[in-house]
Amino acid sequence: MKTKLITALLLISISSMAQELYVYTEPASNMAAKSIGLRLNNFIMPESYTAKSNYHMIPEIMVGVSKTTMVHFDAFLSNRNKGLSVEGGSIYAKYRFLSNDEVQKHFRMAAFGRYSFNNSDIHQEEINLYGHNTGFEAGIVATQLLHKVAISSGLSFIKTLDNGGNNKFPYGNLDRQAINYTLSIGKLMLPKEYTDYKQTNLNLMLEFLNQFNLGSGKYYMDIAPSMQLIFNSVARVDIGYRQQMSSSLYRTAPNGLFVRLEYNLFNAY
Repeated sequence: MKTKLITALLLISISSMAQELYVYTEPASNMAAKSIGLRLNNFIMPESYTAKSNYHMIPEIMVGVSKTTMVHFDAFLSNRNKGLSVEGGSIYAKYRFLSNDEVQKHFRMAAFGRYSFNNSDIHQEEINLYGHNTGFEAGIVATQLLHKVAISSGLSFIKTLDNGGNNKFPYGNLDRQAINYTLSIGKLMLPKEYTDYKQTNLNLMLEFLNQFNLGSGKYYMDIAPSMQLIFNSVARVDIGYRQQMSSSLYRTAPNGLFVRLEYNLFNAY
C-alpha cells in the first residue's frame, strides 16, 4: 500500500512538472533538491548579412540547492573566431518565494538573476547575456499550471557592460539597459494517462521572447515553437526554432535552430 502511494505521488509530480520545462525560458518551479542536471545547448544561427552560420555551444551544470533555490553554471563557446573557442560563462540563480499547490494545479513565483562575462566582439545592438554580452540581469517569473497546460511569464531588467579583451560596447552608455519580457505556453501531449514513470513524455511549447532597449527605444519580438521529449523522467531532448517577428534593433543572426540534450541525477549529494 505504501509503495503504491509513493508511486502515485511520483506520477502526479512528474505529470505536473512535465509541461513547464520550457525550452527557451525558465519557469518559476525549481528542479528537485539535491539533484544535479547536465545540459549541452546548441545554437545554429545563419547570419542575416553573410553566408556564414554561427554555432554556439553552451555546456551547463544545474544544481538543486534546496526545494526553493537552484543555480546554473554555463560556459560559452562559439565558432565566430575561426574554430570553436571558449568566450566566457555565466552564473544563474533562482529563488522560488511563492507556491500555491494543488493536485495537477499550482501557481508559483520566483526571483532570478544572472551574471555573465564574455570576451567576444560586440556585433549587434541586441543585448544577449547567454553567449554574447558581459552584464547582469534581475527579474521575476510567474507560472500557472492547469492540468496538462502550463503558462509562464517573466519580466527582467538587463544591463550590459564592456566585454573583455578591449571589446567596448559601441552603441553608447544610454543603450546599455533593456527590459526583457517573455510568455511561454506548454502542453503535455503524451502520454494521455500516466501509469509508469518510464513512459516517454511529449511536450509542445510556444514561447514569445521580447526585448525593449531603455535608451534607444528599439525592440525585438520573437516567436519560438519547440518540441520536447523526456525519457525515464531523467533524460530530455529539446528541439526548437526561434524566428524574429518584428525588430528595430540591429541583430546579426536572430533566427535559428536550438537543440538541447539534458540528463538529471536525483539525490546526487
